[in-house]
Amino acid sequence: MLTVPEMGLQGLYISSSPDRSPVPSPPGSPRTQESCGIAPLTPSHSPKPEARAPQPASFSVVVAIDFGTTSSGYAFSFASDPEAIHMMSFGYTARDYYHDLDPEEARDWLYFEKFKMKIHSATDLTLKTQLEAVNGKKMLALEVFAHALRFFKEHALQELREQSPSMLEKDTVRWVLTVPAIWKQPAKQFMREAAYLAGLVSREDAEKLLIALEPEAASVYCRKLRLHQLMDLSSRTAGGGRLGERRSIDSSFRHAREQLRRSRHSRTFLVESGVGELWAEMQEGDRYMVADCGGGTVDLTVHQLEQPHGTLKELYKASGGPYGAVGVDLAFEQLLCRIFGEDFIAKFKRQRPAAWVDLTIAFEARKRTAGPHRAGALNISLPFSFIDFYRKQRGHNVETALRRSSVNFVKWSSQGMLRMSCEAMNELFQPTVSGIIQHIEMLLARPEVQGVKLLFLVGGFAESAVLQHAVHTALGTRGLRVVVPHDVGLTILKGAVLFGQAPGVVRVRRSPLTYGVGVLNRFVPGHHPPEKLLVRDGRRWCTDVFERFVAAEQSVALGEEVRRSYCPARPGQRRVLINLYCCAAEDARFITDPGVRKCGALSLELEPDGCPENTGPSPNRREIRAAMQFGDTEIKVTAVDVSTNRSVRAAIDFLSN
Repeated sequence: MLTVPEMGLQGLYISSSPDRSPVPSPPGSPRTQESCGIAPLTPSHSPKPEARAPQPASFSVVVAIDFGTTSSGYAFSFASDPEAIHMMSFGYTARDYYHDLDPEEARDWLYFEKFKMKIHSATDLTLKTQLEAVNGKKMLALEVFAHALRFFKEHALQELREQSPSMLEKDTVRWVLTVPAIWKQPAKQFMREAAYLAGLVSREDAEKLLIALEPEAASVYCRKLRLHQLMDLSSRTAGGGRLGERRSIDSSFRHAREQLRRSRHSRTFLVESGVGELWAEMQEGDRYMVADCGGGTVDLTVHQLEQPHGTLKELYKASGGPYGAVGVDLAFEQLLCRIFGEDFIAKFKRQRPAAWVDLTIAFEARKRTAGPHRAGALNISLPFSFIDFYRKQRGHNVETALRRSSVNFVKWSSQGMLRMSCEAMNELFQPTVSGIIQHIEMLLARPEVQGVKLLFLVGGFAESAVLQHAVHTALGTRGLRVVVPHDVGLTILKGAVLFGQAPGVVRVRRSPLTYGVGVLNRFVPGHHPPEKLLVRDGRRWCTDVFERFVAAEQSVALGEEVRRSYCPARPGQRRVLINLYCCAAEDARFITDPGVRKCGALSLELEPDGCPENTGPSPNRREIRAAMQFGDTEIKVTAVDVSTNRSVRAAIDFLSN
């Protein structure tokens, strides 16, 4: 039996006991063997996408969950009082609980930390993907994520009942889950599947769950900022403070931070009913960038303001990479490997997992004090278990290891600590910080985003004085105004609630990839390669043609639909399965081109049509009209049986490859 007694910001512990017609290529063609047969109905030229206004679902409360790599939390607001956002913070209970376990007792627990990154980095993500706990034991990733989400759900519903005793069970909750904008469709679907397993919503009520992109959520919140709620690095002041100096943050939040180890803490924020003072200065067409610097990734997006309704238009597809705060932790681990040996560190993590957590706690505490203007060395405590284990494994003490190593900027303290110079600590930040700045500079150089004058630095890692100083030094001289909101680590969570209230605020997005299907077109000599020629019933076809639904970098409006019509190949057919392909290029011609890969499948579940099974052509072919939307945070599909005007169950699966 698996239980989740508590979840903390950094980890999860779990108890464990012992013609362009859509004709798919024939069965013998590459990458198309799984497709069910369909017959062509769509005209040769793809119909122009049509926009359809999304139908908002009714709800009485929005609950947003910011599921982070190193920090998590949830917030909510009632539809009757949308300007009041109730924030719930959680501490390091899981980490501390695991740290305090007896070594023998710890063997019966699975401790997972920073596991969100595994979903981002997995190249073959499926529902069977596993996560490895710090003690080497494995568990299905879907179950781990579902346990975490179930924890948030139970706490949120309990808090809602306490805040509003009159709230009825039938009242609708709109749930919002945050994910990095650079996540691909499989990772987004994975989070949705975990939410279903956790019981946030059912598949039948899928519209009650929204996926919010983290930098978009931050962008939505920044629209509400007033001048006293932000720090302008370009002016080198923050409420009278100096750049690089730890800024003053809300006293209740500081208190919450100090109490993280013990319990949750609640605060209520009041946001502007309109827009904040900073936004009021902006005009239609103004452009700005949001850099979400989180625990696992940096996530960049560029928006343009539209008037008169203040909606937002994405100017370039979401970009970024694995340059989050955990990169600093990895750099510290690599430093330990240089001093004590990679084999020893791996063995210590495996055989003394709780002591390893203890060491990461000690480093985290010192990492948060790092700053560009700090003077003096930093002491990092080594657990006695580490010192003792090293002596038994190597036959000499850690002080000897330090003297023998080539690392001369880390010394041994007589108090039993590693003594590191502040320059050495800042050096651990450099690979990650340089990666963030490089991505920002590359994006600013794109012609599509010229004219950006404002950069919002958000996310938990944006609290770092080292990162703030580096970004200001690199970009401040370019005339770019760098702004950091107060309570920067909670910006995404607040914005996710606002996004849940009005998900149409981002009106236009850019498709990150080109999507389409493989079809047969009439063979044109001289235009199509001879090896693609297929002769069927005396007709000449070109096989494996990549029919594009949407192109990479294409602007797609919210609610805009790409429509295709399909006909089952035989009467009585109960299911149509159409393989989807994607690529980064805009001009791919065939599904066999380099870079084109099968990424998912469009499934249409059909009701019986009453026609007898036969092999001959049907005089009245059954038309299924599918409508796909690429302008939302997820790719969506609906379908209708034209003959009956009844909805057809339609879905796109990105996890069954």
